[in-house]
Amino acid sequence: MESAIKTVVTTFLSSTRGKENLDGGGFQKLVKKQLGGLMQDTNCSSAIKEMQQGLDANNDGKVSFQEYLTLIGYLASSLSQSKSGSTAEAP
Repeated sequence: MESAIKTVVTTFLSSTRGKENLDGGGFQKLVKKQLGGLMQDTNCSSAIKEMQQGLDANNDGKVSFQEYLTLIGYLASSLSQSKSGSTAEAP
């Protein structure tokens, strides 16, 4: 568990390249490179842009760490449901 948390944090930080938030290009690269096995449409730039806009709660055009955690939480929940055979939908 500890290793997984460190990976989530270091992946975000390395993707921001020293900035506080992920810009559009950084978010695109992170999704394509790191999340292709868990998500569909990771090769579709417009789908990733739409996802970024959905995560961007404060509408600043960037994805903060907290907004990124929303995505990670959703993916973890979806994976848990698929592994357990649950049919309940994620929020």
